[in-house]
Amino acid sequence: MSLSVQERVSLKAHNSFAVEVSAREFAEAHNDEQVREALAYASGKGLPLLLLGGGSNLLLTADVEALVLRMVSRGIRVLHDDGEQVLVESEAGEPWHPFVQWTLQRGLVGLENLSLIPGTVGAAPMQNIGAYGVELKDVFAGLTALDRQTGELREFTLSDCAFAYRDSLFKREPGRWVILRVRFALSRTAPLHLDYGPVRQRLSEQGVDVPTAVDVSRAICAVRSEKLPDPAVLGNAGSFFKNPLVSAELAQRLGREYPGLVAYPQADGRVKLAAGWLIERAGWKGFREGDAGVHRLQALVLVNYGQATGLQLLALAQRIQADIVQRFSLELEIEPNVL
Repeated sequence: MSLSVQERVSLKAHNSFAVEVSAREFAEAHNDEQVREALAYASGKGLPLLLLGGGSNLLLTADVEALVLRMVSRGIRVLHDDGEQVLVESEAGEPWHPFVQWTLQRGLVGLENLSLIPGTVGAAPMQNIGAYGVELKDVFAGLTALDRQTGELREFTLSDCAFAYRDSLFKREPGRWVILRVRFALSRTAPLHLDYGPVRQRLSEQGVDVPTAVDVSRAICAVRSEKLPDPAVLGNAGSFFKNPLVSAELAQRLGREYPGLVAYPQADGRVKLAAGWLIERAGWKGFREGDAGVHRLQALVLVNYGQATGLQLLALAQRIQADIVQRFSLELEIEPNVL
């Protein structure tokens, strides 16, 4: 067996909250064969298997009594290029932001709005990552996954994945699929997505009148860096709560009660509310209890100031959820996976 398995390995460096927990057993998969070896090894020892990418969408609340398999496969390739439309495939273990930069360096348009999102390529389809008006589904061209139930490889189309807001088939069927490779439909001539005010404002401040995809990426990196803490400096998982989708009636009522309410009408008639605005209005922005807190600049981000446990962070999140229900009559859904 080429797979190297270690016992009682700290996962602090493998989760962006920097929570100190350990894995009963730990291994890294560099290719498909090592994924299969890990599945067979875990099955033979009667252990659950937990897949880990960048650990950026995860809150660990206890030691993990499982084989933790970190996907570290590498490789990016162009499958088709007709001079305008380009099909790119990436291995699941590629870090997301460097992959985005790889596409931009080659003059490809499509992923610039998703710049500086932490995690790996393989984890991106799990929650249909999105930012600044673009979601992964908008540039998705397919993926290859291993079915842990049958051991067979399956090719997924866009419709197969059942993408929704921060959701997918893979998130709804946890533990079944191992995403191995993801394909993206990119372009050299597609129009840029500049609908979000902060992006246009930053481009204007930078004196960019006719932006390229690289310009948009730089602007978004600057905006994100100001609003979101660097996990390498302050433990966090980015946005901790989903923006709630509510009825138009509830949104109108809240808008009358709270004139500054940030709301975005949706195509299905519902309204998406800014969870960060709700949390800040409720007074949680900058709150800290021990080493668990809410970021001082972005109320949507929970942070670990050093020694917070996963249970302490979860308890804080639950207090915020209960307060939002009491104040606004709506529930906030936690975005990271809680284990």
